[in-house]
Amino acid sequence: MEKLATVVLFMPFGMVFCLTGVLITIIQAACFLIIWPLSRNTYRRIVGAVTEILFLEMIFLMDWLAGLEVRLHTDLETYELIGKENALVMPNHICDADVLIMWLLAERFNCLRGALMVMKKSSKYLPIYGWANWFNGAVFLNRNWAKDEGKLKSSFQELKDFPGSFWLTIFVEGTRITPDKLLAAQEFAILKGLPVPKNVLIPRTKGFVTAVQYMRPFVSAVYDVTVAVPKGHPIPSVKRFFRRQPSVVHFHIKRYATKGLPESDEGVAQWCKDRFVVKDAMLEEFRANDTFEGKEIRDFRIRPKKSLIAVIFLACICSIGAIMFIQRFSLLSNWKGISSLAFAVAFDAILIYTFIEYTKLPEQGKAQATNGQVVKLH
Repeated sequence: MEKLATVVLFMPFGMVFCLTGVLITIIQAACFLIIWPLSRNTYRRIVGAVTEILFLEMIFLMDWLAGLEVRLHTDLETYELIGKENALVMPNHICDADVLIMWLLAERFNCLRGALMVMKKSSKYLPIYGWANWFNGAVFLNRNWAKDEGKLKSSFQELKDFPGSFWLTIFVEGTRITPDKLLAAQEFAILKGLPVPKNVLIPRTKGFVTAVQYMRPFVSAVYDVTVAVPKGHPIPSVKRFFRRQPSVVHFHIKRYATKGLPESDEGVAQWCKDRFVVKDAMLEEFRANDTFEGKEIRDFRIRPKKSLIAVIFLACICSIGAIMFIQRFSLLSNWKGISSLAFAVAFDAILIYTFIEYTKLPEQGKAQATNGQVVKLH
């Protein structure tokens, strides 16, 4: 019943998302077939603009419906550069809504059109959401290096002439952190004589190393992003967003110029691992203090109104268009029309349900977290 209530609650938002999403997918597909063979940059500009509309709808869900509060900790030099240069973004993976949260971060820096992701391949098949990301240039992985290596290298090279600034977010942990996965990482670290993590997983560095080595000539920086939630606040999730349940997320961003990174593959891999050791220590300190060290950018707390304006406009257009369509074809006057409307409502409900189920964390069985420590269940 709880899931059903969540789906029903967001049916109106879901209808707007579905209607605009279908239209955006059609535009993206047409551009891919017609414009991509002629001019990749023109394709990227058009597709980036329409995809941004879809991303803004998800940001509206977090910012204005769920009331997610964000805090940013960084130095002023980094703050001035973010969004104005090509960058690799390396966050920790804390929850099922991390991709959406990174879009919110990009939107705050006016870099949403260039917010690209490295994502797992299965997400490509999600209606609207997955299709939009594929057309927009997201990189999808099988999580099998033999299959992924060639795809990664070609995808990174294609970004060399990307119009405007872009971010490429890589979740180098490879998966969302759960007590079970953290326990496995701790056991692995003990076995290999590595620092034992308490708040992060051990990074899988092959993809990150490839990204740095192939994109170093045209990517200025790596943004080491540490994401944390204070005590007493729930971990954000897609389900919580749909249920309008707020939370608070803190970002700490440290900028590293790519020209200052090690030259060798081994050096870059070790640099990445070292950053996650530091990240783990930062998160442990955050757990004690409920904040990161360093300056908080207060202006970052202000919610941009772009997503609010976009969704209000889209909702008005969709409502007027739906009413006109129903009246034009007299859909409420016969069973065929009523069945078509019922199908549209059912598709909306299934899409919301599928998105919630796909993104939720798996059930935990053999471990649980207690004050940052993971213990086996017997």
